[in-house]
Amino acid sequence: MMPNQNSNVPPGWIGGFAESNPAFAYPDPNLSSLPMLDNMANINRIKRQQRVYWPEFSWETIKGDPSSRCFQRFAHDISSIGYDNTGRIWSIICPQQGACAPNIACLNVEVTVTGQRGWVNETNRELAADMTVEAKIWFSPSSHQNWIVRQAWDLFAKESLPFPSDKANAIQVHTHNVGNPDQPIFPVLIGQSPLFEAPIFAKHPKAWTVGHIEVEIGRIIPTNYPTVDTFNQKILDIFNIATGNMLLQGNVLTWNLWFIAPELVNTEQWRTHAERWRKAIDADHGPRSSKARYADGSVFTPQHDFLQEADDIIEIIESLL
Repeated sequence: MMPNQNSNVPPGWIGGFAESNPAFAYPDPNLSSLPMLDNMANINRIKRQQRVYWPEFSWETIKGDPSSRCFQRFAHDISSIGYDNTGRIWSIICPQQGACAPNIACLNVEVTVTGQRGWVNETNRELAADMTVEAKIWFSPSSHQNWIVRQAWDLFAKESLPFPSDKANAIQVHTHNVGNPDQPIFPVLIGQSPLFEAPIFAKHPKAWTVGHIEVEIGRIIPTNYPTVDTFNQKILDIFNIATGNMLLQGNVLTWNLWFIAPELVNTEQWRTHAERWRKAIDADHGPRSSKARYADGSVFTPQHDFLQEADDIIEIIESLL
């Protein structure tokens, strides 16, 4: 449930961290004096949060063609930024989503935060942060009984090879700052992305505030098992066909973060929040997200025959026989 954005901010806000170093200030906040923090190591320090009720993602379905840009709101109530009463950020939760390839499988994708630093200022509704993330993809439980997935999983298990049946064995994809593959740290800044004008359906003027992220998709992370790497690349290719190249290497994934008003935090709930929502998405596979749409409102639909991809997977499976 979304709280009233005109309601009073809960008591306890002190502020001051944003002003503790002149380098932190806009127009070009420099947070390099802060260490990149493990995202789950300081949960007990979190006192307040701003939830991203409308995480509006956007990417080009044909890399380099602005007219192919699509927009998709991921699920409400998963993403959140957690901070203390002075405004120092201690943890950021990013969203999960689902995608299905007809006749093959449904997949979960999660943007997993591996490090972060930054500040929030409730007084002027600004924020600035740095993040490192990995994209993780794995088969949803609804796919485990699919005969292709089942056969591949059985053969991988027989050969003691890792199989992306759950988050622990997920296919992992690097991300980095746009245009700089050697820099995994990228900023979270106030305002909407300047790369494009979002359509009306992807804007939320009733939000408390808005920030944005732009990250370039990097290479898939190898497992050092050639057969597994070939299989994982094929699954990533299928995911990109189904989503319009969301995680295509070299593509830029952008999301506008439309926040609701600050709230107090129960640290134990924060600790279990992401896992609880992941299981909910596994159960009914992401109905809380909108459909990917172009700027004119038309729905993105992959124009592809997935039977060829199924044949390729079978060929990989047969190589293990």
